[in-house]
Amino acid sequence: MTCHFIGLFEEEKLIGIVLTQFLFAEKLESFGERDKCLKTSVRNFALKNFASHVLFVGNNMLTGQNAFIFDKTIKESKAIKTLHKAINQLKKELKESGKKVHITSIKDFTAKEIEPLQAEFKNNYTFSTQPNMVFEINKNWKTEQDYIDALSKKYRDQYKRARKKSEGIVKQQMSLSDIKQYEDVIYDLYFHVAKNAPFNTFFLARNHFSFFKEIMGENFLLYGYFIDKKLIGFNTLIKNGDVMDTYFLGYDESVQREKMLYLNMLYDMIAYSIKKGFKEIVFARTALEIKSSVGAKPVKMYGLITHSNALINHNISRFFNYLEPKTEWQERNPFK
Repeated sequence: MTCHFIGLFEEEKLIGIVLTQFLFAEKLESFGERDKCLKTSVRNFALKNFASHVLFVGNNMLTGQNAFIFDKTIKESKAIKTLHKAINQLKKELKESGKKVHITSIKDFTAKEIEPLQAEFKNNYTFSTQPNMVFEINKNWKTEQDYIDALSKKYRDQYKRARKKSEGIVKQQMSLSDIKQYEDVIYDLYFHVAKNAPFNTFFLARNHFSFFKEIMGENFLLYGYFIDKKLIGFNTLIKNGDVMDTYFLGYDESVQREKMLYLNMLYDMIAYSIKKGFKEIVFARTALEIKSSVGAKPVKMYGLITHSNALINHNISRFFNYLEPKTEWQERNPFK
């Protein structure tokens, strides 16, 4: 992955910033190993040969609008037109250095946020993937107990059962030196979960978590879960103003099943965010049903995509729907 920051200027004044990530996806050993079938093989072949150089405008490692921000005094349509020119210039420079962009994708936007982009990027296909699971924190909740009291009996029982199962697990917020000490175990736990996902466009570097902690300090939290001093799982959080972004996690599969570890992690994230006065938690777009069972709601997200090959671009809606893994799930409502 190669990252670029783009500055948009009016005269000498910086009026907008944009984040892009250029992925060399052919370097991946796997795009996802969970679904072993012919469709997966065809998908992997197609991705490797026609879609492996991907330019994301936005942050492919987080869910939500993390692509750009403009000065409020600037006309949005003008800023987006300038953004379009900047993306074309970046693609030209990448091509000149021998890195042709196959696919350009601008992501992740709500239905309202995507409209001005659709008006400017007319030859792009608008796609929608799995929803972003967002947990709104009731402004009257001050403690975890307030959350528990708001649950219906069925989901209070689920909470109690999960907490009982987690007996014997010790949870610890890990400092930079702790993260460095356990770096290899953390990575192995992360990689086990990541490679079993239905679809991947990247794998993190081994030192990713210590690097983040070093740069972000108290705005990046990593919690380790231990049994008899052995690290068996971890999760990470990013403080983003009054929003809590959940980040990557990992766990030992055998312990996760027996101890309902993943569910307990979700409850822990909710408890911490309530206690610290956050307004919402972005739970992102995996494990939709279990996140729904703790109170997260789906928010439909959209992006724009275009291919450098005119024939493929003309049929991109068909290709996209074929290549994008579909997930069937049932929405839950755990509250009274």
